[in-house]
Amino acid sequence: MNKKFKLSELFEKAELKSIYPKNFKKERVLSNIKTSEFNLPLVNAKHGDNGIMYFGRDTDFQGLEMTLGVISDGAISTGDVNPQPQKTGVLYNAYLIKPKWRNVVRQHLLYTASACKKAIKNKFGYENKAVWDRVKLEEITLPAYITGEIAFDYMTEYIKELEAERIKELEAERIKELEAYLLATGLNDYVLTDDEKKLVDDFKNGTVPWRTFKVDELFEKSTRGKRLKSLDRTNGDLPFVTAGETNNGISAFIGNEVFKFKKNTTTIDMFGSAKYRNYQYGCDDHITVVHTEQLDKHSAIFVTSALDKAAHTGDFDYSRNFYAKDADNLFIKLPVTDSGTPDYKKMSIYLRAIEKLVIKSVVEWKNKKITTTAKIVNEHTS
Repeated sequence: MNKKFKLSELFEKAELKSIYPKNFKKERVLSNIKTSEFNLPLVNAKHGDNGIMYFGRDTDFQGLEMTLGVISDGAISTGDVNPQPQKTGVLYNAYLIKPKWRNVVRQHLLYTASACKKAIKNKFGYENKAVWDRVKLEEITLPAYITGEIAFDYMTEYIKELEAERIKELEAERIKELEAYLLATGLNDYVLTDDEKKLVDDFKNGTVPWRTFKVDELFEKSTRGKRLKSLDRTNGDLPFVTAGETNNGISAFIGNEVFKFKKNTTTIDMFGSAKYRNYQYGCDDHITVVHTEQLDKHSAIFVTSALDKAAHTGDFDYSRNFYAKDADNLFIKLPVTDSGTPDYKKMSIYLRAIEKLVIKSVVEWKNKKITTTAKIVNEHTS
């Protein structure tokens, strides 16, 4: 069953002393981030971040553990109620309230903070401040036994179940994202093979041999797209590439009959910006196509990076456009075999290794997020 309680029955306002000097300068007394010196979170008129905007020294501000922070005066934060299980102080436009019952645990704070916010958030505002003399008269609904006593064990278990479900959701998200990454890259896992590890180290240590090549030595003559005015374009499914960085240079999807360039090629726009295209597309006359389609995907991406480095130098703009002849005359540096020819196999292995390392970093970030959440959940549980 549920029962209504006045907030004054359950809480009392914490009277904290201000140790810091009046007319203090923020830069001397406060920090935007928590440090070993500024280690005390301070409640003030902050909507979000659990009501914490600054951190102070515990020698400058008095603090308490196991409280609720109530924001009394803020443009949008008035009436926010946040659980503060850790030692917390008050800066301004807010106050802390202490539970009157014994053996307070973090789950009690989470449950009652939600109930309090539900009761007062829409009753107070910028013109009607949520000061304690008014707030303490409001009622909240809590679970109770037939005897009328608050069912604190129910609140504890309820919050624990919610938190356990959240961890399960994060675990499921991690698995889903990992599967999506592996599917997109065609990889079975993100563990580097011995050959991949060695190659990554060789690139880092500068032991990979390189050579400079002229583009027209490597690929057939580059091709320029054909102009298609915006007003003449019809809606369709074919990506149409023009100069620019927005949407990777795709300005529209068209249904016009235009020349379709093969996937696995590289485009260079009028400014010298090179992009890999793993799909069929059309393009206008501000786009040059370098025919890398004979390479495997990862080698083509490696070459695209080399083309961008050579072409996107700031030498090309509206007054001096990049054209197909400029692409053919570019000089790019590529890893080579012992015989001095481009080592496309090495490029491909290296790019696959980089893909794995990127996926690994995402997985590690997810793991850290889950571990941090679990740590927070398990803190102050007794």
